[in-house]
Amino acid sequence: MRNLDIKYPSIADLRKLSKRKIPYFAFEYLDSGTGSEYGVKENRYRLDQVRFLPEILHGELNYDLTQKFMGKTYDLPIGIAPVGMSGLIWPGAEKILADRGRKANIPFCLSTVAAALPEDVAQLIGDNGWFQLYVPYSGEVRRDILARVHDAGFDKLVVTVDVPEQSRRERQRRAGLVYPPKITLSHLISAASCPQWSLGRLREGMPRLKLLESYDKGKSSGKEGGTTAGSLYRGNVDWITMKKIRNEWEGDLLVKGIMCPEDALKLKQLGVDGVWVSNHSGRQFEGGPAPIEQLPKVREKLGRDYPIIFDSGIIGGLDIIRALAMGADFVFLGRAFHYAVSALQKTGVDHLLHILSEDIKSNMGQIGANNIGDLKSKEVIIQK
Repeated sequence: MRNLDIKYPSIADLRKLSKRKIPYFAFEYLDSGTGSEYGVKENRYRLDQVRFLPEILHGELNYDLTQKFMGKTYDLPIGIAPVGMSGLIWPGAEKILADRGRKANIPFCLSTVAAALPEDVAQLIGDNGWFQLYVPYSGEVRRDILARVHDAGFDKLVVTVDVPEQSRRERQRRAGLVYPPKITLSHLISAASCPQWSLGRLREGMPRLKLLESYDKGKSSGKEGGTTAGSLYRGNVDWITMKKIRNEWEGDLLVKGIMCPEDALKLKQLGVDGVWVSNHSGRQFEGGPAPIEQLPKVREKLGRDYPIIFDSGIIGGLDIIRALAMGADFVFLGRAFHYAVSALQKTGVDHLLHILSEDIKSNMGQIGANNIGDLKSKEVIIQK
């Protein structure tokens, strides 16, 4: 990692390389927020307001970055967040990320709208596979997906609930990105400048919503029948459906997209095993607070021991320990892992994990924290 540490010492460096390595439309899909991107900026601003009081004379520290979460001990307190159409960003990205996540002993969460099927990555996940569900309209389809995911070895289900409507990601629209992907002259010109991506695309084929396509019979235009693959899932899930999912899924169940403490408490009472505080990294709604502001409120409402995950706006190890100190038990990153895989493929993922682990230790040293559990007791100062 020594040479990479000199050339690409930060996530920002991997982002710059990713921008050069992949077509314009793919980068805009990965990098963009919704609307004016105020939500993305607010995520960053609010994280930067979380400060620690440095501590001195604490002597030699023996860092332990392992974290026990929901019955399993991981080597780092981080996971690979679900990103739709990872295979568009880099051909075969889902397989690379699943493989490197297993080898690093961190969770990998596959999206419903990935370019790979659960069965495609089943042999790569070990016991670190999580599955993110966009809930289908059809109960029959939902139950079949849950059975397939379980049989493929995914033991945690993450239901995303913060996409009641499709957002207007203006940068994506300007880049001409539509679903399913259609090749235009501008796309061909952009792809021609990225030969490694294009060769991989020839090998893997055009990215498609394979899981949803497997249920798209093309026989009906109604919401209960098969329409286009992207219209098979229901964004605006209700409490009745969530209760059904709780009854249908035997493993750990988490709900992603939580911002309201009262919603979190109601999910806990419903029997959900954990919540994921997130605003979809500013990709869905820019009119709300930053998740880091809501995280302590959710923790207070749910109590000390209830599992909470955090994402949105994380760009380094300092942000990770900020979230952990503010009430999270675990932190997931989406964009960062996709900058890494598109920049340097599996080497990029390994290098990102090196960056994050070294950055976590560096910042823990400044505040005298030996392990992840110590962060809960550290003084946090919120700048105004």
